Amino acid sequence: SGGHYRPPHCFARYKSAILVAYRNQEKYLHHLLYYIHPFLQRQQLSYTIYLIQQVGTGSFNRAKLLNVGVREAMKDEDWDCLVLHDVDLVPENDYNLYICDEYYPKHMASAMDKFQYILPYKTFFGGVSALTPDHYMKMNGFPNTYWGDGGENDDIATRIQLAGMKIVRTSPHLGRYKVMNYDDQTEMQEPWRRPTSQHNTRKTWKADGMNSLQFRLLSRIKHPLYTKITVD
Repeated sequence: SGGHYRPPHCFARYKSAILVAYRNQEKYLHHLLYYIHPFLQRQQLSYTIYLIQQVGTGSFNRAKLLNVGVREAMKDEDWDCLVLHDVDLVPENDYNLYICDEYYPKHMASAMDKFQYILPYKTFFGGVSALTPDHYMKMNGFPNTYWGDGGENDDIATRIQLAGMKIVRTSPHLGRYKVMNYDDQTEMQEPWRRPTSQHNTRKTWKADGMNSLQFRLLSRIKHPLYTKITVD
């Protein structure tokens, strides 16, 4: 219920919140839930899957939705780890542990089939990442001002550096992910371009993030496989 699980026969060593920013991607969601629950249970984690949904037809704001998810998830539990997860990614290797690095933010999707299992560029932080609540607050979370697709992941990489941390990565043979692609099969073959950032992160990161987060909580419903948080 509510996408929450704890191992019945042992005490889980880690508690991880899985946060998925979401809008009208039901096919992807079904696919992800089908794979991710048994995957996490095999790792004997205590976890909850949160779906953070944005209402309306305006530009999607993935980064702000993840800030909302962190704020709401922390009301439920003192999580050890916050796993920020794209809805269209499925892990390929059971040994890719959904736990945080003790010292630094961890980029988990280090090898996606979409990019021929190599990083598209050195500072890439997209797909799936894991941060402790302390890491997240230290860099003031994600920016709230990225409307539309792309760009926010580079902002995060810069924030991590500005906050005196560095990115650690899951090794590529473990951090392998399959990108589900129902809409456009040709996308995989096109060269992927890094989105250009319109933001001056160095100037804005301390003022734009968790400390300036404003939203209206519309509903919070426990579904059979996830907790859905709907916001305006």
